[in-house]
Amino acid sequence: MEFLISVIISILRKNSKPKAENSRHAKRSWKKRAELFSFSNTLLFLSLLFLFIPLFVIIFFSFNESKSSTFTRFSFVWYEELFLHSSRLWLSLFYSAIVAFFSALLATILGSLAAIGINWYKFLGRNYIKTTSFLPMVLPEVIMGVSLLIFLSGIHMNLGLVTIIIAHTTFCLPFVFLMVSARVDEFDYSIIEASRDLGATEKETLWLVIIPAIMPGIMSGFMMSITMSIEDFVITSLVNGNVETLPIYVYNMIRHGVSPVINSLSFVLILIICLIAFALRKGLKSFAAGH
Repeated sequence: MEFLISVIISILRKNSKPKAENSRHAKRSWKKRAELFSFSNTLLFLSLLFLFIPLFVIIFFSFNESKSSTFTRFSFVWYEELFLHSSRLWLSLFYSAIVAFFSALLATILGSLAAIGINWYKFLGRNYIKTTSFLPMVLPEVIMGVSLLIFLSGIHMNLGLVTIIIAHTTFCLPFVFLMVSARVDEFDYSIIEASRDLGATEKETLWLVIIPAIMPGIMSGFMMSITMSIEDFVITSLVNGNVETLPIYVYNMIRHGVSPVINSLSFVLILIICLIAFALRKGLKSFAAGH
């Protein structure tokens, strides 16, 4: 009898284990579902929708045959108009590319050297320079543009491509400084001491040790400077002279009616930016792995 009772108890225990395991799995799946539909994930999803739906709308209507906001028929007519009959638009994009590249290059060089010098060296007025370098980030663009216009007019400089590059370098520089400073703060100073112990000069330490280590921050500042330069309108409109960059061209076009050519150009630019970002991501990963 006792043997029979022990057999029944063992059978019941064996049967209860899968049920317990199943209940545990059910609880885990329920927790995963609860985490999936949590407030933070829902907010993230809604934010992504808010950011990307306008882009998908632009891409969708770039293939619309008509100029109206109603989709009539799938067509490449606006891409044909963009590539074959929009020389003025491509010229404005060319000006924007020149301004963006040279202003980003100057801002990256000056901002990176400033971040290294201000964070690692002590000199008179260091804290003052560090504080005032963030002013272009917090000042309204109208004030920045007007002050630059007054300054450039005061030194009797003709408004044009060079003045736009100077203005864009001015407001891009603090962003580069901030990004590179964040990278410099995490830098291990013992590496510099090791390079000096091995006989490296200060210049060799800068080029062979410091710059490769902070390169992700430098490239991030460079790419942000290009993005900010291409999309700027307020400051550019005040210091451009007769040079028509892409935002100014789009503004002048909108005053006479929106053309779907802008939708086509937007899709082309989105593709180019995605390719550049993907290439830089791969390049920085291989660069970091090599160092």
